[in-house]
Amino acid sequence: MKLTVIGCAGSYPGPHSPCSCYLVEADGVRVLLDLGNGALGTLQHHADLGAIDAVVLSHLHADHCLDLCGYYVYRNYHPEGRLPRLPVWGPDGTGSRLDRAYDISGESGERGMADAFTFHTVTPGVFEIGPFRFTAGHVNHPVESFAYRIEADGTSLVYSGDTAVSDTLVELARDTRLLLCEASFLDGRDTYPGVHLNGREAGEHAERAGAERLVLTHIPPWTDAERNLADARKAYGGTAELARSGAVYEL
Repeated sequence: MKLTVIGCAGSYPGPHSPCSCYLVEADGVRVLLDLGNGALGTLQHHADLGAIDAVVLSHLHADHCLDLCGYYVYRNYHPEGRLPRLPVWGPDGTGSRLDRAYDISGESGERGMADAFTFHTVTPGVFEIGPFRFTAGHVNHPVESFAYRIEADGTSLVYSGDTAVSDTLVELARDTRLLLCEASFLDGRDTYPGVHLNGREAGEHAERAGAERLVLTHIPPWTDAERNLADARKAYGGTAELARSGAVYEL
């Protein structure tokens, strides 16, 4: 299984990265985890846009899903003809959320985003996409948000999505090879409850789960990423590093 970081900026695009998007590949199947604003452009450095097999969304905040509007244009109005509808897995209401974002009225026979995508509603539990086994669990965020454990070829990675402190995340990440974990907040500065983790808390989650490797992601440009990494390393005994756009992990 191969993981490529397309975008890892938190909440809004940064000078060196678009928002959340991660390309996961195994046995010739390519799945995107989230497609936040700015990510569609960077994705083209790493993959043919017509060769993606599915998109899995953690939640419906703009920095995790908004570039599906641009992707709709690519797939629906391609000069060589409309591409086959692409499976999109996400929280309840994903299709209508994207219709509103693109301002599709549904009049004149339009089916909205369903012209380009087939929407599947995620609930806690297991679903499969090609060689991938996804286990979804609700995590702690102001809107419905999922973390995912992704297993293929005898290995695993876990993506936290957006979450504050979450026992579900710890259980999903139990003994995983790689925990891709958000660390948006700065310890001692950001104290909004039930929104995001800071670096120390991300390290604590990885330590409790026994994860082999921790990659901190979703850090906004206004947050000191190196301090978050240092805070995580104090709480976690394994290998910890910062996600960077273009980084590749072979698991």
